[in-house]
Amino acid sequence: MASTAAGKQRIPKVAKVKNKAPAEVQITAEQLLREAKERELELLPPPPKQKITDAEELNDYKLKKRKGFEDNIRKNRTVISNWIKYAQWEESLKEVQRARSIYERALDVEHRNITLWLKYAEMEMKNRQVNHARNIWDRAITILPRVNQFWYKYTYMEEMLGNVAGCRQVFERWMEWEPDEQAWHSYINFELRYKEVDKARTIYERFVIVHPEVKNWIKYARFEEKHGYIAHSRKVYERAVEFFGEEHVDENLFVAFARFEETQKEFERVRVIYKYALDRIPKHQAQQLFKNYTMFEKKFGDRRGIEDVIVSKRRFQYEEEVKANPHNYDAWFDYLRLVESDAEPDTVREVYERAIANIPPIQEKRHWRRYIYLWINYALYEELEVKDVERTRQVYLACLELIPHKKFTFAKIWLLSAQFEIRQKNLQGARKIMGMAIGKCPKNKLLKGYIELELQLREFDRCRKLYEKYLEFSPENCTTWIKFAELETILGDIERARAIFELAIGQPRLDMPEVLWKSYIDFEIEQEEFGNTRNLYKRLLQRTQHVKVWISYAKFELSVDCPDRLQKCRQIYEEANKSMRNCEEKEERLMLIESWRDFEKEFGSDSTSERVRKLLPEKVKKRRKLTAEDGSDAGWEEYYDYIFPEDAANQPNLKLLAMAKMWKRQQIENEDSKDPENPITAEEATTSSTESAGPSENHQESDRNTVTETEQTTYDDHDDDDNSSSSSSSSSSSDNEEDHDGGEKKEKEKGSSEEEKD
Repeated sequence: MASTAAGKQRIPKVAKVKNKAPAEVQITAEQLLREAKERELELLPPPPKQKITDAEELNDYKLKKRKGFEDNIRKNRTVISNWIKYAQWEESLKEVQRARSIYERALDVEHRNITLWLKYAEMEMKNRQVNHARNIWDRAITILPRVNQFWYKYTYMEEMLGNVAGCRQVFERWMEWEPDEQAWHSYINFELRYKEVDKARTIYERFVIVHPEVKNWIKYARFEEKHGYIAHSRKVYERAVEFFGEEHVDENLFVAFARFEETQKEFERVRVIYKYALDRIPKHQAQQLFKNYTMFEKKFGDRRGIEDVIVSKRRFQYEEEVKANPHNYDAWFDYLRLVESDAEPDTVREVYERAIANIPPIQEKRHWRRYIYLWINYALYEELEVKDVERTRQVYLACLELIPHKKFTFAKIWLLSAQFEIRQKNLQGARKIMGMAIGKCPKNKLLKGYIELELQLREFDRCRKLYEKYLEFSPENCTTWIKFAELETILGDIERARAIFELAIGQPRLDMPEVLWKSYIDFEIEQEEFGNTRNLYKRLLQRTQHVKVWISYAKFELSVDCPDRLQKCRQIYEEANKSMRNCEEKEERLMLIESWRDFEKEFGSDSTSERVRKLLPEKVKKRRKLTAEDGSDAGWEEYYDYIFPEDAANQPNLKLLAMAKMWKRQQIENEDSKDPENPITAEEATTSSTESAGPSENHQESDRNTVTETEQTTYDDHDDDDNSSSSSSSSSSSDNEEDHDGGEKKEKEKGSSEEEKD
């Protein structure tokens, strides 16, 4: 029941905090700590000092302390600091045997603790227990042979005791474990302290085998040099070079070797060492080597030696570039240029063979363009520098066999090969090469080169055959027809040349027909066949009505020395003007009339000049609507148009426009006479007179949406101002509405002009 009653007891409720607002005075943690410090609540009074006055109290004190130490050890055996404190306390009481016992017990707990061994050995040494200390060091280096600190302290102790043999024996035991470099240096320095140079040399021999690094070999050689063994030092360097070989060569070894020889005044040896190293070390690993070699040559070499250094440096640079990217032909060119300047032919050939072995991986001409020049340079080097004719021929033949002629070819190679054979007076071989070229891959450049070759040899029959082959291959090439005809002209066969020209102009397709016709016409003029020339012009005009043909025809008639040449020239201009009335290119028609005007000014009379001047058109600025590709409106564009008087005769609106302009000019003159105080300049009058009217265009080909902006003026006198162009849009738009009643038109124009004036 009691338990039941107890179980039913309720835990009193915690009183609810009604006021949760912060207190008026806030207390911080810092304030609490400060108050605790002031009150010093946690400080305990120090224990009273105890003075031991007799042996019994001392024994009690020792018992108490030992009990405390033993309790600590029993609680946590692995805490070595407790053991060390315990042993040191016993040592302070001169209880060495007890301290030794404590250390031994600690070693049983953790025998790999380095600090424990060190404290144990130091205690024995401090108490001059040498044999005990030796015993401890022996046990330590046996259990932990990789702890260098044990070995250092052991050897130091033996050396301080004067036991040199024992110290050497410890070092030997140490070296059997092949420790790090510093341990070997300590052993070497130990032997040197006792002037044992031979033993130190023996240690170095073992050292460079255990730690085969360049710096250790250099230290060994400097050790020999320092002690005056120059031959031994040189031998060490040579052994080091042989030991590392070409695979693991290092520039520091060669730099040290060269400096050693430099101190011995063996300059030729130094030079050989540097060159040997530069030939075997990659460029990016030989920066220091290059620098030292350059400094050496500047100090002890001549100009040639310095140049050799620079060449070697550049050679290494190019070697690295071509190794990184064998298809970098620009690097090969630079490398070959360097090698050719200062190398034996065999070396140059070797580099050329390495270069041409890097064939472009893709059979596209653009990838082969740079590569093919390697072959060309190779052949030229063999021919011009080495003067090996047979090898040059082999280079050309190998190159021609390598090129995939079915896909593309290089006419330059064929031509150079043929020219080489000609220089060797092997004309038959050159013709054979060119024949193969034309048979395998006929090209314009090949055919031209073969023809030029035969021309230089004055083989005109062969040239004729080659021209025939050329024209069979490319009948549309006008230049070839012209050259063929020129050849026949030079040879004096005029009829043959004329026949060639006739065949040429009869071809259905030509690349430059205008050049061909001009050459034919010039040929007939040179032969003074003016009748044939006229016929040619007429035949040409049947094919084209170009303005330049008419002008050239007129100038030809003018150049012919005959009585009626002016009349014929004028007649041609008349015919040209009639034929070009329907021409859409009004600029060409304008060009013709200007040429005619210049002719009349020079050779005609005033009446003829005036007649031609009246034919000159009027220049008009217009606007037209632009349409984008998607059909949307793209705005307006201004352009110039020409209205010829001969065309304007059929346009009544232009006559009406002229009358409106005259009326406007009269109005301005009347205003000037009424208002003398406000004179108007001639330019303003002209500008204002143009505001009332503008020409409309009534051609069938013109766009009806085109709006005229400026008045037309005589082309050869002056152009309109831009100000006059802005006011004529309304009048031109009204003129575009066609009304054949002239009177009504005039009244409407007058009315609109008066409204604009108001």
